[in-house]
Amino acid sequence: MTGREEGIVTRLLDNDLIEVAIDNDFTIPVLRREVVVVAAEERKAFGQSAGAVAAEKKAASTGAARAAKAAGESSAEPAAKKGSAPTPAAPTKVAKGLYLGLVHQSPELLAVHVINNTDADVLYTFGEEKPDGTYRGLASDKLGAKEASAPLGHWHLKDFDRWPAVLVQLLPHQVNGNTAYELLSKRTQFKAATFYKSRQQAPVLQKEAYLFQLDEKPAAPLAAPTPDNLAATLKAQLTGDAPAKPAALAPAPEPAKALVAPPHELDLHIEALRPEGADGLSNTAMLKLQLDTFEDALSRALATNMHEIVFIHGAGNGTLRKEIHKQLSRNKDIKFFEDAQKEKFGYGATLVRLK
Repeated sequence: MTGREEGIVTRLLDNDLIEVAIDNDFTIPVLRREVVVVAAEERKAFGQSAGAVAAEKKAASTGAARAAKAAGESSAEPAAKKGSAPTPAAPTKVAKGLYLGLVHQSPELLAVHVINNTDADVLYTFGEEKPDGTYRGLASDKLGAKEASAPLGHWHLKDFDRWPAVLVQLLPHQVNGNTAYELLSKRTQFKAATFYKSRQQAPVLQKEAYLFQLDEKPAAPLAAPTPDNLAATLKAQLTGDAPAKPAALAPAPEPAKALVAPPHELDLHIEALRPEGADGLSNTAMLKLQLDTFEDALSRALATNMHEIVFIHGAGNGTLRKEIHKQLSRNKDIKFFEDAQKEKFGYGATLVRLK
């Protein structure tokens, strides 16, 4: 109310203090009584009390309204530099299902949502598993058909290697429906190798997001009990042959490993990747090893915010170079790529500039 900053509430520090991210993820502590809802989307979710209206009038009198407008304009995504970005492809239609979506609130800050892109209602719980195996429940609610949750958390990309594993439990249901469904449990541990490839248009939210499906196989209807299968179940329990009950939670995650940035120049020649060279490898196996190494290095370069990286692939028959260029041309996080240091490598190396 007394300041002019506009930002996003990222966490509660205590009963009277919250943390707000402003100016591209610079965070400041703010007293809760000093915070006023200014964005239309949040006003829909939180409502607007008489006190908030009075606060906005006071803010307007001190020039905060003008500052909020300027901040809104500056927070819009900057236009791509001339010639630096490829023409965006038409968004791929996402299949019906339940998804976890991470949406950019700023270049470094992501909001986490559960998305219900089905025709049924869904009850869900959302929690996290820490590296020591402890679980913490964070949210639970009901989503209507074609509905997304409010942000369930805000995560910084700079802390990617410390993100917890996420455990989401889902129970679809329909009022007056004639089918009962099993509970779905999905544990997701984010890895750089797959995270940056998951970016696409999110259903319901209609925004670009890192999207992960929570129901790879649809929830199966519960079988109606019959005298035969009840008798078989009872017999199995009495004889000790009954299958073990599933664990309430997924196994504890492995401790998160810190991401290590790849070298600025990475040699993909087979002799540089394995001491014994090409011995015992077919051409197909060699190409797979080289491409796997390329993909891993590119993912780590993106996750550690490198500005550029050079891949030394050699000239040869051009197969490896073509495959690398094909993958780079499809990656939305690449600013541009070109032949690197022709006087040194000829056409045997590619410079990749990252966004």
